[in-house]
Amino acid sequence: MSHDGPVTAEACDVAVVGGGPSGLALATELKRRGVGGVVVLERDREAGGVPRHCGHYPFGVHEFHRLLKGPDYARRHVATAKAAKVDIRTGVTVTALKEGGRLCLTSNDGVSELQPRRVALCTGARESSRAQRFIGGPRQQGVITTGALQAFVYLEGLMPFRRPVILGTEIVSFSSLLTCRHAGIRPAAMIEEQRRITFRTFARALPAFLGVPVILGASIRRILGQDRVEGVEIADAEGKARVIEADGVICSGRFRPESALLRSGHLAVDPATGGPIVDQYGRASDPVYFCAGNLLRPIETHTWCAREGRESAQRIADDLASDGSASVPKTTTIRAAHEAIRYVLPQRLSAGEVSGAMEHLQIRLARPARGKLSALVQGEEIWSMPVDSLPERRLLAPLSALLPHRGVATIEITLKKA
Repeated sequence: MSHDGPVTAEACDVAVVGGGPSGLALATELKRRGVGGVVVLERDREAGGVPRHCGHYPFGVHEFHRLLKGPDYARRHVATAKAAKVDIRTGVTVTALKEGGRLCLTSNDGVSELQPRRVALCTGARESSRAQRFIGGPRQQGVITTGALQAFVYLEGLMPFRRPVILGTEIVSFSSLLTCRHAGIRPAAMIEEQRRITFRTFARALPAFLGVPVILGASIRRILGQDRVEGVEIADAEGKARVIEADGVICSGRFRPESALLRSGHLAVDPATGGPIVDQYGRASDPVYFCAGNLLRPIETHTWCAREGRESAQRIADDLASDGSASVPKTTTIRAAHEAIRYVLPQRLSAGEVSGAMEHLQIRLARPARGKLSALVQGEEIWSMPVDSLPERRLLAPLSALLPHRGVATIEITLKKA
């Protein structure tokens, strides 16, 4: 049956888009702070996010003071949210973000709309696919991401291959290694384009213990085979080609924020992070929308994201309790002004005071760097700190040093090499 006329939107106080650690922690904290109608919208059939697929330790030590496997950690978050009377709706996909917070939804019950007073976007991040990595060769079976591997192994009880190669050495790459060990899969190699492991160097002990060689400074040229993967051709650190026999490829890491909703809507997106442009309160360009978790940037741990969710809940609750309006504040742009700086977060500072502002400016490097990070206003240094860091490391600078300069057009973050 078709319906003519506009869809009547259901009302609530806060809609949380995404039921992972940040979204569930945020929703639970909102209820603890006395916010009435809190609805979590999760497109999967179960809430819990990525940890639901990670059947290994360590999870939960900081939040629940217990060492848990991923699925147990996810269930704890869901149970805690339900005990707080959070309305968790699974199998619901948000198809559009409208101005003023109106959300278009679809589910097995059909199409509907929701009109919250505030929206918290916590949609997380996803790994880059083979196509996004520009890897050549036919489209064979057996090329998957870590998330797909974990879904096969932990949720479906399937073994997608027996002798894959793992692309990358990020923390999630070692999660792939543990998942393979759990399933009885023996990787042929871990392949890393950089000259050293991206995750902490001590992590190399794990593949060594499992008998998996780590090949550094190598790039994959193409995946071999027609219908299924039969091997990979790589170029080693000296540029020489070699073939590794394998029946699968795990594309691990190179996370991107799950920002498709942003790109099809009206919210401003930062090309550096791939996520929303936010101020020190996590507010997007439409101040009805707040953002937390790995949607903000790729990528932080589940513990960090859950904490961001709880901190965002304080800001949203206080915002709701103020004057009930959500006007667009005047802002100062924070800009990365050196090619070695991959991104800065937040990307702007808003005028006016709201409790619970972020304490730190998050900075991530694009390559190894040693020297001095500086914040400049019209060429004058207002803050600096020494840096000697590899890429993909969390660098934190005090936002308090930048806040007195709200009102200028731009604050530049730059790097002077040692």
